[in-house]
Amino acid sequence: MTNKKSTAQGKYYIGLMSGTSADGIDLALVDFKDPKQQTRLVASYYQDYNSAISEKITSLYQPGSNEIDRAFHLDVELAQLFAQAITALLKQENLSASDIIAIGNHGQTIRHRPTGANPFTLQIGCCQTLATLTGIRVVGQFRRKDMALGGQGAPLVPIFHQQLFAESNEANFVVNIGGIANITFLPAQNAKSSILGFDTGPGNALLDDWFLKHHASSDDKFDRDGAWATTGQVNQTLLTQMLADDYIKAAAPKSTGRECFNLAWLAQQLSSFKEKSNSPACSAVPNAVPNAVDIQATLLAFTAQSISTAIMALAKQAKVYLCGGGVHNSALVAALTDNLNRSGSVYKVDTMQALNIDGDILEAMAFAWLAYAFDHNLISNMPAVTGASASCTLGSEFLP
Repeated sequence: MTNKKSTAQGKYYIGLMSGTSADGIDLALVDFKDPKQQTRLVASYYQDYNSAISEKITSLYQPGSNEIDRAFHLDVELAQLFAQAITALLKQENLSASDIIAIGNHGQTIRHRPTGANPFTLQIGCCQTLATLTGIRVVGQFRRKDMALGGQGAPLVPIFHQQLFAESNEANFVVNIGGIANITFLPAQNAKSSILGFDTGPGNALLDDWFLKHHASSDDKFDRDGAWATTGQVNQTLLTQMLADDYIKAAAPKSTGRECFNLAWLAQQLSSFKEKSNSPACSAVPNAVPNAVDIQATLLAFTAQSISTAIMALAKQAKVYLCGGGVHNSALVAALTDNLNRSGSVYKVDTMQALNIDGDILEAMAFAWLAYAFDHNLISNMPAVTGASASCTLGSEFLP
C-alpha cells in the first residue's frame, strides 16, 4: 500500500487500546495540530469488559478447541464494543464522527509468535467493521509490516515515547506495567547509546491470574494494591528459578505475551521446583512447594526484579517513569523502587503523572500517533527496538 498525505477532514485522532490484561477498552482523543505542543490529550474514555468477554479473550491466549470460529466471532464482537465505546466518547465530548480524522486501532492481541519458523502476530477487533459502524476511517494492523521486515512487531510505543521526551537531555525510562511489562530506554542526548525498548516479562498477568484462581468470588479481578501479596513471604529459591527463564535471560530485541506467561507456565515452574526440592541432592524440605499467598508474593517480586534488572543493565543513572495498570499496585511499585534504590545507582522513580500525562491512557495515545504517522508518511517503527531490517511507516487503512 502506498501512503499519501492525509487530506481527511476533522480535528482529532482517536487511539484505541485493548491490552493483554483483557480488562477493557482505553480511548484517547488526541490533537496533533498545535506546533508548539505536538501531542495534546483532549479527552479519554474507558469501558471495561464484563467477565464473559474477558473470558472469551483470555481463552484464546492458548491453543484450544474450535479456535478459528471463536477467534473470528470475537473479532467482530470486539469491533462492535469498540464502536460503542467510540460513540460514548463522542457523546461525552459533544463531537460527531466528522470531527475525527481517523481511529488508530491496536486491537486485542490474542497470539504473538515473533520467533521461530514463519513468525506471526494476531490482533482482533475487526478494523473494517469498526470503520463501517462508526463512519470513521480506521488505521490498524500496525505490527504486521515490521514483522514482514524481520522484526518482532513489538513493542511499538518507544517511538512515541521519543516524541514525548524530545526536549529532555537526561536518560529516561518509560516503564509500562500492563499484563506484560515493557520498557523504553531513552539515553541522554550526549550518550552513545541508542534508544531501546522491549518486553521485560510479566507485569500484572501472573499476579491477576493467580489471585483470581484463589479468589474466584472476589469483587476485584486483581490483587488490589498488592494487599494479598504483602501477607506472604517471597520464596527466594523459586524466585531465582523464575528469573532463570529463557525469555527473561534473552537479549533484546524481544517481545512476549500472555500465551507465554500464564498459569500453565506457573504450574511448570512449581512442578520443577517440587522436583528439585525432592531430589537427594537438595537439602530443602521435601514437597516444600510454597503456599498460595507465598507464591503471590514471589510473583510480585518476579515482576519487580525482572523490570529492575533490565533497567540496571542499561543505565546507572536515569529518571524512571511508570505507567499502566501496575502503577496502581502500591506493593509492586514499592518493590520495584526498592530494587533500584538498593542497586547503588541513581534512579528517580515517578509516574507519568509527574509530567502531566495520564499513564493509564498513554498507550492509547501512542496508537493515535501511529495513525497520525500513517497519514503523514512518518517513520513509525524502530529497527533498533524490534530488530526489523528497515524503517517504515506502519499500518493499513480501512474506509467506512
